[in-house]
Amino acid sequence: MGFNCGIVGLPNVGKSTLFNALTATAQAQAANYPFTTIEPNVGRVPVPDARLDKLSALAKSAKITPTYQEFVDIAGLVKGASAGEGLGNQFLGNICEVNAILHVLRCFEEDDVTHVEGRIDPVADAELVRTELLLADLERLERQSDSMEKKANGGDKDAKRIWHIWHRVLRGLREGIPVLQQSDVDYDEIRPLNLITSKPVLYVANVEETDAATGNAHSASVEAMAASEGAASVTISAALEAEVAVLDDPADRAEFLTEVGLTEPSLDRVIRAGYGLLGLITFFTAGPTEARAWTVPADALAPEAAGRIHGDMERGFIRAETIAFDHYIAHGGEQGAKAAGAMRSEGKEYRVQDGDVMLFRFNV
Repeated sequence: MGFNCGIVGLPNVGKSTLFNALTATAQAQAANYPFTTIEPNVGRVPVPDARLDKLSALAKSAKITPTYQEFVDIAGLVKGASAGEGLGNQFLGNICEVNAILHVLRCFEEDDVTHVEGRIDPVADAELVRTELLLADLERLERQSDSMEKKANGGDKDAKRIWHIWHRVLRGLREGIPVLQQSDVDYDEIRPLNLITSKPVLYVANVEETDAATGNAHSASVEAMAASEGAASVTISAALEAEVAVLDDPADRAEFLTEVGLTEPSLDRVIRAGYGLLGLITFFTAGPTEARAWTVPADALAPEAAGRIHGDMERGFIRAETIAFDHYIAHGGEQGAKAAGAMRSEGKEYRVQDGDVMLFRFNV
């Protein structure tokens, strides 16, 4: 489906460490100098979902297959990136290609790891990055405004409609307001413009290992900033999560987490938050062969969900035999739910709900 989250931030804030922990690989070289990540690395990460294990147990599935979230590790941004400083042009090009942003902010004090601005202030860092992204959007729209206005005035109805939206967005950017925070802009209308500041943001406060469970004053300031913007935030220790990620034994992972005061890897919260940031939901298929999670947009109709499994299912869609997850569990599986009248037959206009357990009928 091409949905992905780009991991962004200033150099040396822990982006590549987070990426490595997420993917449990060393694809992104983490080191103490700017621009360690030159080309964007991409990793596919299973989305943690306890529901899948429960479905598998009831369906006696031989195999469990989770759904996946894609993350892209993007080179660090520096002040002046919108004017081409550092790897600015490459950074901005890469970030345009992602669907949502995980903005990593340094919330740890460590003299051995340099900060490009010479201070630890995550809110100021966030403002610096936000300004560069806004300037990049502003420069792009202003550069193309004259040609767009000429098309609009030339009688092109589509161009006239787009210019009306364009002008409204441009006015907000000139006032220093990112697209996503412009209250008079319909996100669906501006989506085709693919502006950077229109992408949803999750702030990731990266703290020391000792603050992984409680956070610190820096991460608290990030939470307050996110709340003021209507954005989400997660506090993690990327270094600690990288240690947890390489432990193969689940018992060892659980013991390690307990020792530091965590009940689950913070990465699980990051993955779930990124999934939600993209407006995605999960539906399931379950049987003796396999219990599997599938990803669709939150507004997906039943035929689109069928198409995630196979194109023929979408083309020849007849109906979807559907059981809500809670009903599937409460009635002991498919047969029990069917006997209790909890299995519904849904047609082409049915909007898939998160957690639906579905069996598609089709004919091609």
